[in-house]
Amino acid sequence: MDILTDGLKKLDISYNDIQIDLVNRFYEMLIERNKVMNLTRITDKKEFYEKHILDSLLVCKINDLRNKKIIDIGTGAGFPGIPVKIFFPETDMVLLDSLNKRLVFIDDVINELHLESVITVHGRAEELGHDKRFRESFDIVLSRAVADLSVLSELCIPFVKINGFFISYKSSDTDEEILNAENAIHILSGSAAEVINIKIPNSDISRRFVKIKKEKPTQKTYPRKPGTPARYPL
Repeated sequence: MDILTDGLKKLDISYNDIQIDLVNRFYEMLIERNKVMNLTRITDKKEFYEKHILDSLLVCKINDLRNKKIIDIGTGAGFPGIPVKIFFPETDMVLLDSLNKRLVFIDDVINELHLESVITVHGRAEELGHDKRFRESFDIVLSRAVADLSVLSELCIPFVKINGFFISYKSSDTDEEILNAENAIHILSGSAAEVINIKIPNSDISRRFVKIKKEKPTQKTYPRKPGTPARYPL
């Protein structure tokens, strides 16, 4: 527990006992559901606090999250969206994933933890990026999904409103990947990538964030049809 609470303090995140209880209930639900479906390889509680909760929350040092409309694209088992929602409850959160059974689990978490102003959406980013309900509608687009930045940019930037931000969670050895994504970011109307490195509190694990500002509307061509961005990156 000290790993979590000390980490929160070092990230300047205020918290109460109720929020700590929500995190622990989330952990219990994740471990229980992980017995019947593959949600995470991290089952140790210390690692869960460190590599899922605190890692997800590092983004608060990259951008102010308070009262923002946020979408988490490729949320998986709910990271970073659920931890962000627990500790920044005033956010308006959408969790998007292409695998419905993951979202069934997340819906159970939302209901069990009584989280408000958070919904799940099942679908492909390539298709929902053209949906008027979502396109250019979010202050912040987050993605901790494992994919090349050129691909993620095409999937995520169309959701960002003008002057909003796409923030991608990356590992520390991504210099070449970020350089290769410059063309895609430009085509999609993003600014030059800002790269910020942060360590998870009380660990040697370094996380790299790529922050891209949306400068003008993305061309209607993008994102391209499902599967195309991954096969033919910009």
